[in-house]
Amino acid sequence: PSGGNKVLLLSIQNPLYPITVDVLYTVCNPVGKVQRIVIFKRNGIQAMVEFESVLCAQKAKAALNGADIYAGCCTLKIEYARPTRLNVIRNDNDSWDYTKPYLGRRDRGKGRQRQAILGEHPSSFRHDGYGSHGPLLPLPSRYRMGSRDTPELVAYPLPQASSSYMHGGNPSGSVVMVSGLHQLKMNCSRVFNLFCLYGNIEKVKFMKTIPGTALVEMGDEYAVERAVTHLNNVKLFGKRLNVCVSKQHSVVPSQIFELEDGTSSYKDFAMSKNNRFTSAGQASKNIIQPPSCVLHYYNVPLCVTEETFTKLCNDHEVLTFIKYKVFDAKPSAKTLSGLLEWECKTDAVEALTALNHYQIRVPNGSNPYTLKLCFSTSSH
Repeated sequence: PSGGNKVLLLSIQNPLYPITVDVLYTVCNPVGKVQRIVIFKRNGIQAMVEFESVLCAQKAKAALNGADIYAGCCTLKIEYARPTRLNVIRNDNDSWDYTKPYLGRRDRGKGRQRQAILGEHPSSFRHDGYGSHGPLLPLPSRYRMGSRDTPELVAYPLPQASSSYMHGGNPSGSVVMVSGLHQLKMNCSRVFNLFCLYGNIEKVKFMKTIPGTALVEMGDEYAVERAVTHLNNVKLFGKRLNVCVSKQHSVVPSQIFELEDGTSSYKDFAMSKNNRFTSAGQASKNIIQPPSCVLHYYNVPLCVTEETFTKLCNDHEVLTFIKYKVFDAKPSAKTLSGLLEWECKTDAVEALTALNHYQIRVPNGSNPYTLKLCFSTSSH
């Protein structure tokens, strides 16, 4: 819908940090008075924000659309929502009615009630690192230019290492359910090859009762949010992936069977050296990118040529790239890196899924080199 609505739909792209009602309130309220916020996580991370008036919503859309909440990530894509009013049942991390601060506790003292499983919402909610006392970060210039009412600095909430569930809510959602997997071409290792770009992988299990569906336990809920955001609806081997947060809190190795290619339906990757987020230093080197038609390759031996990659594609029955580039290596370098471009994004995703972590053996070499692939920031 175009204008004339005081409710905005916010899609948060590349959500490296947790998005809570506090985060969105801190960003939106300086532009226009916020009344209600509801966050939902079906197709990536989205939220609806209801403002006091249509004018406030229009100002917020003009000021914030395209802005990054944190530098280089959590980018806001804003549209007008369909609903004209939000219905908030309770005040928690994912929904809040600022006109009713005690929502969820209003029935206190009215006759005999069943005891709440987790008790009342902790009163320390605003003082756990998600409050407004986080560090001051300069706003991106495009954010500042959008509206004169937007302050030069906003007190952004400080991302915490611990999860947003520390308030006594559910355990963190660190499992994704992936359906639409090609039954002949996908296995645990190939699922790992694709999902490891967005966070550490603990376990992968294909479900016997639902063919073409797997559960992937990841390192934390931020990894899950990144995976859902970037891989949901991606086409892979002629089928479209459906990636969503699972209700399971962990993957249990039960009902193990043999997949079509003869490999096991369950695999534990917790100790895998191919996990890319095992330390803060290692994690910072990863470029979190949505799938693209250009792949960045690295950690390959000096003897590898364009023909080596062509043969790899043919051997793994994926389409060959259309352009090849090798970066100039330092004289002391022991490995090469470069770019590979495919005709379309789908071809590149399939090649990455099949070839990532392939072991390249060198004549007279003691250990093989592990080919590492990721999506490139280059468009071509």
